Amino acid sequence: MSTLRFHAIKESLNRKPIEIEEKERRSAMFGSNVFNETAMRQYLTKAAYNSVMDAIKNGSKIDRSVADHISTGMKEWALSKGATHYTHWFQPLTGATAEKHDAFFETIGGGLAIEKFGGGQLVQQEPDASSFPNGGIRNTFEARGYTAWDPTSPAFIYDTTLCIPTVFVSYTGEALDYKTPLLRALQAVDHAAVAVCKYFDKNVKKVNASLGWEQEYFLIDSALANARPDIVLTGRTLLGHSPAKGQQLDDHYFGTIPNRAMQYMKDLETECMLLGIPVKTRHNEVAPNQFELAPIYDEANLAVDHNSLLMDVMDKIADRHNFKVLFHEKPFAGVNGSGKHNNWSLSTDTGVNLLGPGKTPMSNLQFLTFFINTIKAVYDNEELLRAAIASASNDHRLGANEAPPAIISVFIGEQLTNVLNELEHVTNGKLSPEEKTDLKLNVVGKIPDVLLDNTDRNRTSPFAFTGNKFEFRAVGSTANCANPMTVLNAIVAKQLTEFKTEVDALIDKKDMKKDDAIFNILREYIKKSKHILFEGNGYGEAWEKEAKKRGLSNNKTTPEALKAKVSKKAINLYGDLGIMNKVEVEARYEIEVEEYVLRIQIEGRVLGDIARNHIVPTAVKYQNVLIENVKGLKEIYGADFKKLAKEQLNLIEEISRHIEAINSNVTTMTNERKKANKIENANKKAEAYCNKVKPLFDKIRYHSDKLELLVDDELWPLVKYRELLFTK
Repeated sequence: MSTLRFHAIKESLNRKPIEIEEKERRSAMFGSNVFNETAMRQYLTKAAYNSVMDAIKNGSKIDRSVADHISTGMKEWALSKGATHYTHWFQPLTGATAEKHDAFFETIGGGLAIEKFGGGQLVQQEPDASSFPNGGIRNTFEARGYTAWDPTSPAFIYDTTLCIPTVFVSYTGEALDYKTPLLRALQAVDHAAVAVCKYFDKNVKKVNASLGWEQEYFLIDSALANARPDIVLTGRTLLGHSPAKGQQLDDHYFGTIPNRAMQYMKDLETECMLLGIPVKTRHNEVAPNQFELAPIYDEANLAVDHNSLLMDVMDKIADRHNFKVLFHEKPFAGVNGSGKHNNWSLSTDTGVNLLGPGKTPMSNLQFLTFFINTIKAVYDNEELLRAAIASASNDHRLGANEAPPAIISVFIGEQLTNVLNELEHVTNGKLSPEEKTDLKLNVVGKIPDVLLDNTDRNRTSPFAFTGNKFEFRAVGSTANCANPMTVLNAIVAKQLTEFKTEVDALIDKKDMKKDDAIFNILREYIKKSKHILFEGNGYGEAWEKEAKKRGLSNNKTTPEALKAKVSKKAINLYGDLGIMNKVEVEARYEIEVEEYVLRIQIEGRVLGDIARNHIVPTAVKYQNVLIENVKGLKEIYGADFKKLAKEQLNLIEEISRHIEAINSNVTTMTNERKKANKIENANKKAEAYCNKVKPLFDKIRYHSDKLELLVDDELWPLVKYRELLFTK
């Protein structure tokens, strides 16, 4: 066994579980490190508190003079919690969070110092923006960017730093982050949904989009993970033969949580409680050493912040427990990868879930309005929704018989399908009193009864209705939730705006009653969008053929999928809603295409290095052992040695074939990479990496994994799957 592998395994086996002290009740500690309403009431003046709450609820601007009072209260609260620094915490287009820490400490002369934190430091900072992705918005020599406080997401303390959630924009005003477009999309869906809600309840003044994410991840012993260059540099294994036992017995799923993993989870959940992240569910997932964590639903912007923060906290807590967290969508071949299901709904300030059926025909008509409009929005924008989840890592998972396919479809269940079928055949035009009564009482009025666990779930559906929400199941585990949430809320906002325009036109031009107009428009939407509805097996080839007949896209790779982001349709959508201008849209496309290229490029380099500098030399070393064995047999047995050494000779020859194939394919891969690097057009370069470079990964892996089965285990340099996945 290689020295590195030996010590890594030895270290992992010698781990002692870290015992976590029992803490106080979770409810008592929840949010204690968050500058929430309770903290604000204690540390802010009444005027300052009201100003913040008005900004949160109504989006009003906070006066600069009031900001000074807020910053003073926030500073005193942070100091009371042991904070020494503050930072503007933001989410640049790298996919990670960013922060620059400044001390409250300030000298005042005469050898004296004070803790200082003013309104200007709270509201705005100027971090260097030159090295963050900008998609051509900035020149490389232009460094200025601004972070601006987002009062709708409360400040929090992590370790000894006060973290202030902010947006991040360029010197010229374009968004350089995920949060800014999301906030604009949430504002757009709020305005559009409130306008539609007025048909049913004049008291509705605000609609919030909610998000409940489900985070899947792997826990790997850190010593074992660090002994794998591919895990360290790419977050996944580029090589490795499947172990004899994987997930085929289904014994890990929902099984007893291993003690060491449980200690990690307890520690993590304590940190989450302090940070106000409302985690509730934990369990084993399908693959060995794979787990899931899920929170209680929250307002979408806050939920996105919580998920971004959680992923960072998970890494830090893992270090304490000698774990490495793998968020990659497909870290191991042959076992399930990880996703991040996004459960989305809309709710009013009057306490109504707009995607939850009610107890009266009127409340159910409201439900159907938002339900059908969401389906129509997905149908009209399925390619853009697919683009929102596109990444090099998620390409491994989508359509791999473990996750939803690359074809976007909507699952609603048999009972709701029947309801829509009945609505589709409503009489065109004005309804007679008898028709209206029959429709409301016998179709719409029965929805609460039929929705109670009326249908099985469809795990192959990328966008499924699950009772009182839609579950966007195709989001990747590494993704920032802001990306798909921006798209989903934007397309629903656009659809609701169009719906209201069409309903008002029928009421004004045809003197139609409100309910008649709503039913007529909904009926037309059902007819137009029914092709997006699918109840069957999304993994089957039959669905691919059927989807093609229906005119649905099947963009299997990221370069294919991302093109929808810069279509005229997408640019107009974002522009009309004030979410992003053309420059911002095109910049994001450039960034994501470049990221795809760079990730495949890095993986290719790492794979070539491991194959030639780890696998091939080890195979040659073992081959030499066999050759010496054959020589010894020849010396002892003379001419009869060939019969005795038959298996050794075959093995030597087989190893040579695999070595030759590895070297040949690595050379081809390197040459294809060099060709691709010369292509100036970003999309064509991405396509070259996708179609010419990436396919060679599987060929190199195939021969390397065959060698893993042939070479003496004592010599094999890489930690094997059986060690990575089954070390507790």
